[in-house]
Amino acid sequence: MQPYRHIGACLAVAVVLFGTVARADDATPSKGGVALELNAADLVGEACRITFVATNTGTAPIDRAVYETVLFGADGAVMMLTLFDFGALPAGVPRVRQFQIADTACGRIGSLLINGAGTCTVDDAASDACTKGLATSSRLNIALQG
Repeated sequence: MQPYRHIGACLAVAVVLFGTVARADDATPSKGGVALELNAADLVGEACRITFVATNTGTAPIDRAVYETVLFGADGAVMMLTLFDFGALPAGVPRVRQFQIADTACGRIGSLLINGAGTCTVDDAASDACTKGLATSSRLNIALQG
């Protein structure tokens, strides 16, 4: 019967430890920022239309987010530097944004780099909400870095 007593004691310790971990996680403030996912790239005529899913993970709505983006070719060379205007990003609500890159086949793009925010406003004032806590991901074989 002694083994069962040890199992009970272990379960009691586990419950206390997991409860403590859960409370510590609840007390940790959530970090805001923007999550950008490269979701699709489609050839439309002679242009590559890239689709992003953007989510403002902060608590305040972003009035306007414009990202300076660098496109690299499959060989790693810089193809172009451009601005992508994501517009308004409400807090906690995903938004889909599409951009067309003229005279560019999607297969030529090797990766994209979010080089920074050219414009980021919250409550009509400049903010770092667009770059602080920026998280990038890609569903494609085209990498997205931030």
